[in-house]
Amino acid sequence: MDWFITLHPVLQALLATIFTWAVTALGASLVFLKKDMNKNTLTAMLGFAAGVMIAASFWSLLAPAIELAEATDVPGWIPAVVGFLAGGVFLFITDKLLPHLHPSLNGDNGKKEGIETDLRRSVLLVLAITLHNIPEGLAVGVAFGAAAAGFPASTVASAIALAVGIGLQNFPEGASVSLPLRREGFSRFKAFAYGQASGIVEPFAGVMGAALVLSMRPLLPYALSFAAGAMIYVVVEELIPEAKVERHNDIGTIGAMIGFTVMMFLDVALG
Repeated sequence: MDWFITLHPVLQALLATIFTWAVTALGASLVFLKKDMNKNTLTAMLGFAAGVMIAASFWSLLAPAIELAEATDVPGWIPAVVGFLAGGVFLFITDKLLPHLHPSLNGDNGKKEGIETDLRRSVLLVLAITLHNIPEGLAVGVAFGAAAAGFPASTVASAIALAVGIGLQNFPEGASVSLPLRREGFSRFKAFAYGQASGIVEPFAGVMGAALVLSMRPLLPYALSFAAGAMIYVVVEELIPEAKVERHNDIGTIGAMIGFTVMMFLDVALG
């Protein structure tokens, strides 16, 4: 651990997001073991991912943003509110413009979103998960940048905890791309390639986030809040509806409770 702490924060962010990408690939690798996954299992995994992202948004991003703002004599609610809403607006606009297709637990073809395009369904599925991974990579990068700023509210340990939590919830995201593609007749290797490709954006977003806050430290509370808002948008827009595709099925809810608890433990106990 000591060797990692001594690294430049941008390099820390790069290595951490390579880890989160690797877990996405690990989830996608399930396609080599099975062609499909039990719906309840995938529901629980999506609920877990939602719980992790909700907890991370507060414990790892919003709470430190408020503390950092108050340490510089700025009312804590200003960057929290402005950054949080800006993150949601960014994802809303991107969701409307970027052509993508959300994977569905119903087994149907899903609904195409964004501008009209002739891109294949496989590409649209990858773009949907890639859209989710932008704020996740950004959050990890901003967290390491915040730790380098020297504020007590943000530490390298808490940034590592965030990366671990994001990595855990990336597992079902990789599977949610590769398994549907396998059902559609793709070869195992090709389905895996598409599934892991959905996480490749995270190292880029992580490096960008860390570099941004290091060069413009006054924006740090806003950047943390921005990442939180973007992540919550993904949770409410996609993960929760998919985890509750069967209205009275509590599996997704239980998964979310467990995910929230795991991320809260990682950040509070270890961070």
